Amino acid sequence: MAGGAVSNSTYASTKADNSSGSYLFPFILVTSLFFLWGLAYGLLDVLNKHFQVVLNITPKRSTLLQGAYFGAYFIMALPAGMFMKKFGYKKGIILGLLLYAAGAFLFYPSARALSFDFFLVSLFILACGLACLETAANPYVTVLGARETSEQRLNLSQCFNGLGSFLGPVIGGALFFGQGSEDLSSVQVTYLVIGCVVLLIAAFFYKTKLPEIQEAEEVIADETDLLGSITIKEDKPLFAHRHFVLGVVAQFFYVAAQVGVGALFINYVTEYWQGTSNAKAAYLLSAAMVLFLVGRFVGTALMRTIAPNKLLAVYALINVVLCAFVMMGSGAPSVYALIAVFFFMSIMFPTIFALGVKGLGKHTKEGASFQIMSIVGGACVPYLMGVLTEWKSVAAAYSIPLFCFMIVFYYGWKGYRR
Repeated sequence: MAGGAVSNSTYASTKADNSSGSYLFPFILVTSLFFLWGLAYGLLDVLNKHFQVVLNITPKRSTLLQGAYFGAYFIMALPAGMFMKKFGYKKGIILGLLLYAAGAFLFYPSARALSFDFFLVSLFILACGLACLETAANPYVTVLGARETSEQRLNLSQCFNGLGSFLGPVIGGALFFGQGSEDLSSVQVTYLVIGCVVLLIAAFFYKTKLPEIQEAEEVIADETDLLGSITIKEDKPLFAHRHFVLGVVAQFFYVAAQVGVGALFINYVTEYWQGTSNAKAAYLLSAAMVLFLVGRFVGTALMRTIAPNKLLAVYALINVVLCAFVMMGSGAPSVYALIAVFFFMSIMFPTIFALGVKGLGKHTKEGASFQIMSIVGGACVPYLMGVLTEWKSVAAAYSIPLFCFMIVFYYGWKGYRR
């Protein structure tokens, strides 16, 4: 007599002991990487406005920074996944750190040449490194422990991404818009220091032994007859997993929204809150990043009692309402609404990621690559928002993130189902 099928994704480690204790130190070490790419992203939106002033470029042209940054994710994610499939997570992380450092060091000659195009190349190389790190670290964290708590674990690691994203605007606001802000010397020093720190961390990873997780195939236990049940391997192609495909789509639109919201944040604040300087707007962006960080911790705690997909849907719906208010451009209240958007964005990336790769089994590394590729949404939307800003207004440009959050809401409501 046929019965209901129950699927289960499994994985194995090279370590004999797969207890949570054996994964604690690797979890802490890999979580430090989340801080590094959070810092890089936090500096990006401040650089956007700084280059507008120093290099005398338009907001539309300055959003090419986001294009180079997130375009690198699209180009590099799949090769990074293939590299890790052959050589493992650890070597993928080291490759990412080396590219990160190389891109950071190239900021020095870019600033000497006063060349925006050179900056785009430098940022592209740096972001190729970040793509390797994210392709490795996100799925690695989801399998460093019990499958049932993968969303909580990834949200916890992403809290440190939020910390880096908060410190980025603080550092950028103090250095880029402080004394000597008329040139790019502060940019040179900042990225030289970052490059040196990243190289040190790469050396630390090289010397540290990490457990290599080997994802096993998805299996299905199916009652076939009165003699009992048998276990069969499911050879299901990656793109036959509907929840994964919709997860890639949702991630594209979420990252598009997140990057778009931040890219023109300083422009929005200085235009709709009279008397606000670029430096003060950068600090308000830091405040928004604090809410983003707090939201990660709060969201991680809430997921102990609320299903991750439900929390994702509720947060997305709230952001739809907040973006509608931002579009009104009604002074300080609209700025506060824009800041609040960051709190409710906080859990979206890791939750979509964890829901999208859950149950992929042997396809986990490849699935993670496509999830990271979907970050290219952050390369497309800021430029569209820049075009809409020049054609209409900064406030009108926030209609695009509003639409994106509607897509995220659908994934949390129905699209996540396996």
